[in-house]
Amino acid sequence: MKKLLFIGLIIMTLTGCTNFYDVIISGGTVIDGSGKPGARADVGIVGDKIVAVGDLSGREANVRINASGRIVAPGFIDPHSHTDTKLMINPRAESKVRQGVTTEVTGNCGYSPYPQKQDDKSMWSSKYAFPGFAAYCDTLEAHGMAINQAALVGHGNLRRYVMGNVDAAPSAEQMDAMKVLLAEQLKAGAWGMSTGLEYAPGSFSTTEELIELSKIVKKYNTIYATHMRNEDKTLVEAVDEAIRIGRESGARVQISHFKACNQPYWPLIDVAMEHIRDARKAGLRITADRYPYNAYNTSLSVFLPTWARAGNDSDIIARLKDPANDAEFRAYAEGKFKNIGGEDRFLVSGCKNPQRADKTVAEGMKETGLSGYDYVKTVLLEDIHADMIGFAMSEENLKKVLKEDYVMVCSDASAYAPYGELGEGKQHPRAYGSNVRVLGKYVREEGVLELPEAVYKMSGLVAETFGIPKRGLIKKGYFADIVVFDPETVIDVATYSDPHRYPLGVDYVLVNGKITVEKGRHTGATAGRMLRKR
Repeated sequence: MKKLLFIGLIIMTLTGCTNFYDVIISGGTVIDGSGKPGARADVGIVGDKIVAVGDLSGREANVRINASGRIVAPGFIDPHSHTDTKLMINPRAESKVRQGVTTEVTGNCGYSPYPQKQDDKSMWSSKYAFPGFAAYCDTLEAHGMAINQAALVGHGNLRRYVMGNVDAAPSAEQMDAMKVLLAEQLKAGAWGMSTGLEYAPGSFSTTEELIELSKIVKKYNTIYATHMRNEDKTLVEAVDEAIRIGRESGARVQISHFKACNQPYWPLIDVAMEHIRDARKAGLRITADRYPYNAYNTSLSVFLPTWARAGNDSDIIARLKDPANDAEFRAYAEGKFKNIGGEDRFLVSGCKNPQRADKTVAEGMKETGLSGYDYVKTVLLEDIHADMIGFAMSEENLKKVLKEDYVMVCSDASAYAPYGELGEGKQHPRAYGSNVRVLGKYVREEGVLELPEAVYKMSGLVAETFGIPKRGLIKKGYFADIVVFDPETVIDVATYSDPHRYPLGVDYVLVNGKITVEKGRHTGATAGRMLRKR
């Protein structure tokens, strides 16, 4: 008899035919992540799954969340994140989960914490470097994490592992070794390969090298995600290269943080979008992501020519100190100042010297009496890994890109917190505000997007693009990653001068069925998982 009751309970749970739930979210408007309009419905959860969507007014639950006047949506999936090992520092993923993000795609821009040799300190400390994807997943999941992570393999890591940080083409043997190394990570469950073609060592690769590696990406039905070679003067050529890589390899293509930088090149966005539309019409599976801000965040070392970024930190610093390079480096930096519209449009956002941080280059020049290049050089010699924010984009272009049907919403940022190690420095506000900024500013206030459309760009479209199963929709049988927010108040409040501020209007967030944000406060739950592609 007990066995029959147990079997019956399993059947009821799997079919949703039960009178008792772990959690019922009642009275809200469900926008399911498919792009369809919202509808009044309750959501029933047992364990980590959604088991019912409908009228559950007569049912019982351990926890009942009153979502009256609220939107109930799938947990947001950030398609371009840099959190990576920061969950080892703070597993709560504060800045992301509090705005409704329940899954991140990491390993972007050509960098991942794997595969990496322990003696390579180029990006990750040995404490956070891993020989492969499987070891990374096992370690991070054992440590605990508040949100899910689906990770890509950095092309820069493949190159460094096999060739080092050199400006050279791979030999046939090195090319084969990179292919084998990539295949090993994809077999273990990585979701594709990312490139950072504006950074060393990705910048040293040819299109042909990337096509060959992307054939492996295609073989494992994963995705090629690219930070392209250029996002200003040769933006169109960079888009065409991404299209060619997808066409000749057969791999799906994701263009990271799609934008046109620097005012002289803003009109190029229309040409670039037309090329993408044409490629899609021709059958290429190409998509893109964009964060809803008009400033980017990157390494201050981009003020150096690409060739000067080869080798290790000591090599780069030696080139900076060499008087023979001064004229070329100065001209290169001055060209960047001219293109963006002046030194006041570059903000040093993070560096070891607190007297330099949170100051524009123009402010630093005024304080020190140095030229723009000499000030940047001073900061880099103090901290070769210093970060900066560049105010380079057009609001009109941003709205155009967000409206494209193949574009999803990203942060291009790590998970931070206003306290501890992750609260140090002035980060880009996109870490705390990307998703809620779209919901508040670009949906409610400006009407650039309709609400179901915006939710789709943050959930269903991302899951569909990367092939993440059973996530991205409010649907029976799907994992219970859910956000409950107030459409009338949801908004970002983080700013460039005060970035460590949580958003408003997000009431509840559930990750794999566990309440992680309750009435706007983090519960401390760490129910996230490392997602492995099968």
